[in-house]
Amino acid sequence: MTHPLRLAGAVAVLTGAGSGIGRASAVEFARRGARVVVSALDADRAAATTADIVKEGGEGVAVRVDVTSEADLAGLRAAALDRFGRVDLVMNNAGVLAVGAPESLPDAAWERVLDVNLLSVARSNRVFLPLLLEQGSGHVVNTASASGLLAYGFDRLPYVASKHAVVGVSEALALYLGPRGVGVTCLCPSGVITNIMEQITAYGPTSATPRAPKHEIVTAEQVATLTADAVERGQFLVVTAPEVQPELVERATDLEAYLRARISEQSP
Repeated sequence: MTHPLRLAGAVAVLTGAGSGIGRASAVEFARRGARVVVSALDADRAAATTADIVKEGGEGVAVRVDVTSEADLAGLRAAALDRFGRVDLVMNNAGVLAVGAPESLPDAAWERVLDVNLLSVARSNRVFLPLLLEQGSGHVVNTASASGLLAYGFDRLPYVASKHAVVGVSEALALYLGPRGVGVTCLCPSGVITNIMEQITAYGPTSATPRAPKHEIVTAEQVATLTADAVERGQFLVVTAPEVQPELVERATDLEAYLRARISEQSP
């Protein structure tokens, strides 16, 4: 358990909120009474999310943000403070994928994925954590993936690496921020109905089909509800498939046996 945050009256700032999980979370936070600062790389999508919030009677503002730019994130902080006077919740949600056989992925693929998925969290920490630490309250949500808990995708190694890193960073942040009054939630969804395909760059043919978990596909709205619930109860880990947790126990109990079983499943 980390520190719970009551969303009613809170100010929530989100990246990657123009569509998918980010958009659904922004709308859900607003429904629970949060004032929301919506950011996305696509300004029109950020504005559309904000319009949906306002249409339902909520308060929101849209900001175009490239999470690879610390200056843009600083501008997002300024927009939140100018409009609402504070920041209580930061959700780092932007993400991209590069797919291809491990031997085919160039440095450029690794660099882009790590820049957007991982280093954006580092930039956000520098920009927003001083505010939360100074007020001694608040909450951080980092969107990782079930692929950050279990190595499902050898056809998307940069993504797997980035999401494993986000999980580790989030756990370390919980240890650092918890004693200082700030909560942390790490969101690790499995299959979600979103437009993530728009964010995929493919490199060369994929010679084999990676193991994919047979988890139920959920909607972005379902994930948003789970995320908002976790923030309000001070829950660290959020998964969308209950099968993840027993598999984590299986892996931790005997990693060698676990890998042998998974390799056997993968073999043609």
